[in-house]
Amino acid sequence: MKKTALLLSLSGVLLSSTVQADTLLGLYLGADGWRTSVDGSFANTDQLQAFNFDDKTQTSYYVALEHPLPLIPNIRIQRNKLESSGSTLLANDFSFGGDDFTNGTQVQNQTDITSTDYVLYYEVLDNELFSLDLGINGKYLDGSIALSEASIADGTAVQQDFSQWVPMVYGAVRVGLPLTGLDVFAQGSFVSYDGSQLYDAQAGIAYALLDNLAIDMTLKLGYRQVDLQLDDIDNLYTDLSFKGLFAGVEVHF
Repeated sequence: MKKTALLLSLSGVLLSSTVQADTLLGLYLGADGWRTSVDGSFANTDQLQAFNFDDKTQTSYYVALEHPLPLIPNIRIQRNKLESSGSTLLANDFSFGGDDFTNGTQVQNQTDITSTDYVLYYEVLDNELFSLDLGINGKYLDGSIALSEASIADGTAVQQDFSQWVPMVYGAVRVGLPLTGLDVFAQGSFVSYDGSQLYDAQAGIAYALLDNLAIDMTLKLGYRQVDLQLDDIDNLYTDLSFKGLFAGVEVHF
């Protein structure tokens, strides 16, 4: 009888410690695959030239750390690739990167952008049915846009490099659907200043594939759109839109 009581007592302590550890600190790891259609324009001046872009699957990874300390924000770091290329027949004379391209020239255009989000946020509400996060996002954009004549074999592309820190507001909301294992969610960052406007928004549905004391695993499906309207960032003007369906997985320890 004493042995049984001791075992039950130890089990209770271990269970309590596990629950408490999860309450004190939560680590989230996630990855998304995002099939994007891309459209938009760019130039070295505000006279933008429209280009064609091919559809492409982008990747996104993130890690988030949450804790119960009231005055210290939680942190989320996310890294995104925004890449696409295409072939465009110019309808006007166009200068880019110090080179001139004449009307009627077939050109190859390519974007290669990395977007890294450093989000500090607070859990305003957090329960099984509803959660709301609010904070700020320091988005770091680093990339290049290249252009070359398609008719010149192995022609050298002119390339415009740029990098910029962009402060944004951040918000995320989740609504649980009782007895289904499903959540509806939305998340986004936005800023508009000095002629530039950027937003990164997504919405979708999540399914709890695993939900236990050791690990939670969630599958996600949704729609995401990123718009980059840059006004004279390192001598670059853009109006680019990446949008499409994404699927992902999130693990919570």
